[in-house]
Amino acid sequence: MTITSDPPVEAPTIHVATSERVAALLQRHGALAVLILGVIVASIVFPSFATFDNLAGVAIQSSFLIVVALGMAFVIITGGIDLSVGSMFALGGVLAAYAAKWGILPGLLLPLAVCGVIGLAQGLIIARTGLAPFIVTLAGLLGVRGLLLFITGEGSNTYLVPRDSALLDLGRGTLFGIGYPVYIALILCVLGAVLLQRTRYGQAVFAIGGGGDAAALMGLPVARIKALTYLLSGLLAGFAGALNAARLGSGVTILGVGLELDAISAVVIGGTLLTGGAGSISGTLCGVLLLGVIQNVINQIGTLTSSYQSVVSGAFLVVVVVVQTYLSRVRRLR
Repeated sequence: MTITSDPPVEAPTIHVATSERVAALLQRHGALAVLILGVIVASIVFPSFATFDNLAGVAIQSSFLIVVALGMAFVIITGGIDLSVGSMFALGGVLAAYAAKWGILPGLLLPLAVCGVIGLAQGLIIARTGLAPFIVTLAGLLGVRGLLLFITGEGSNTYLVPRDSALLDLGRGTLFGIGYPVYIALILCVLGAVLLQRTRYGQAVFAIGGGGDAAALMGLPVARIKALTYLLSGLLAGFAGALNAARLGSGVTILGVGLELDAISAVVIGGTLLTGGAGSISGTLCGVLLLGVIQNVINQIGTLTSSYQSVVSGAFLVVVVVVQTYLSRVRRLR
């Protein structure tokens, strides 16, 4: 008599696939969900929050950080970091205000050229020597601040944008009640998303973030891509500073302190992994807007100082990093 046993039953894969999809969805679009929820709650609790003027104010205040964070997103996706963007933001503003007396083009091109060269130099050092991006860009942060103080005579000279300059119109002009910098930031986000998702350069950025050695074995020009990425970050930081100077009407030396931390926070909150290899421009945009909403809600309360924004943003960032780590582990296990 032969005894036969039933064939082993395969474990169900539906639950596994569903968990992986949910983890990926939360990692990519969690910031958007929290942003929508935050806007709804703030609109209910504070009636003045949902007014057009208030939301337009949040948008214009966030537009400059959006431009900086856009470049930071590319850098972090490669697995790097750029701590110099706050200093280059301030430098771009001072250079734009200084050159605006010769016209709008010099006012924009000078900060782009100087900040772009600095970004490219940092990228080449990182790519060619293998030094840690943290160290190189920290040196850039300090060096650019020193250059800024030298240009402004230890901060005693403040360059003003001429009142008849077209640069002021770029920073202060509005369309349908919304400032031009908001439209510029959104256009740059669209272009950045296309660059990241639809070009060979963008795919190389993801590949390098996933593993530089593997990307090199695939034949990708790793050093060139890294150098171009830091060049892009410098250009965007300088351009954001020029836009801010156009809005303020002057180049302010003390601006940009801590801006690099806000940009990093926005990118990470938007779902980009600090280890590189994953991220999106739309998530970065949501991360910046979420920080803007948090700041505005604190202002709506009235009894809290701006220091509470740093506390809330820091705590929120810790939660996001922990959740991202958990979701990444779930996806790897699946």
